Amino acid sequence: MFPNHATTVNKNIKKHNKQVDKNIPSAELIDFLYDNDLPEGVDVSLSSLNECDSVWDAHRLDAYHMGNIYALNSEFERYSDRIVDCSGFLKFGYNENGLILKQAYFCKLRYCAVCQWRKSLFWKAMMYQTYDRIIQTHPTHRFVFLTLTVKNPKITDIADTLKHMNNAWSKLKKRASFESVVTGWVRTTEITRPKDETANTHAHPHFHAILMVDPSYFGRNYIKQANWVAMWRSCLKVDYDPVIDIRTVKPKKGAIDNGMRGAIAETLKYAVKPAEVIKNADTEQGREWFYELTRQTHKKRFVASGGLLKDALKKNKDEKDAEKVANEDMIATGNDDEITETDDRRLNFTFYPTKAGYFYNPNYNE
Repeated sequence: MFPNHATTVNKNIKKHNKQVDKNIPSAELIDFLYDNDLPEGVDVSLSSLNECDSVWDAHRLDAYHMGNIYALNSEFERYSDRIVDCSGFLKFGYNENGLILKQAYFCKLRYCAVCQWRKSLFWKAMMYQTYDRIIQTHPTHRFVFLTLTVKNPKITDIADTLKHMNNAWSKLKKRASFESVVTGWVRTTEITRPKDETANTHAHPHFHAILMVDPSYFGRNYIKQANWVAMWRSCLKVDYDPVIDIRTVKPKKGAIDNGMRGAIAETLKYAVKPAEVIKNADTEQGREWFYELTRQTHKKRFVASGGLLKDALKKNKDEKDAEKVANEDMIATGNDDEITETDDRRLNFTFYPTKAGYFYNPNYNE
């Protein structure tokens, strides 16, 4: 019986995988999985049912490694425990659009790879909606992408450095040349390791900002690169020229949009990439960098907005967000749990570190 059963399971999955144009599991396959026990030796991965859901595997594996790093320091054992429990089980409902996440626990730690990813997706989704609305009411406005840096401080000085940078930003946005053309902005903080011998002792904090500018910015009120540098240097009150990158948001060669999605993605990415943490975790000094970063950034705010974009990252309660955001950017983050109807069944997928992914586990189906 089992061999035939296993063959049936595999045939159903292979049949589904050929339906690449739909890229969702068929209702027949979901019925089959829910109504039948899996034979011994047969595994059904979440990614085999829906290829785009393989991102869950990658982010949860990063979170697993980060939890292990926290576990090596008694000061952060509680963080490790929270990450261990985070998104270990994912329960999906089903409708014509495929599997929709309906139940899961998320730890919401700043540096949990899964929770950072989900928050980033949510912010980008909200920003896409805001952009679609804002260009209807301000069709002649343009957008520029600004990156502001400072000299790399010691990792033990990050808290003071971020405070100093925030104060400098407050001064910058009050400058007449800034106020005369910038009508809205969204700004985030990113911290990376330096790419030299100071990778475990220093950090590279910087701001990414999307600026909505008046059409006059590209005429009489244009701010040259050198002027941006001078303004930021003055606001920082430093004796060196900080590195500044300012560029107009425009499509890249071969792009199908106007370049705004790329700017949004760059601005609203992770505060600290998991790779920045994991790659140096094999040394005590490398791990201490992460521990000190956690201490230094505790309860720090990494996102700010103002002007016409002040509410850019807030959910518009008058719309169904899932109807306004491209499917590839939501990827079943759970943001649409309350508004997306599915069947009443809950198919459970469990994360297995030894298998580096999520696999169907009907023992916890509902």
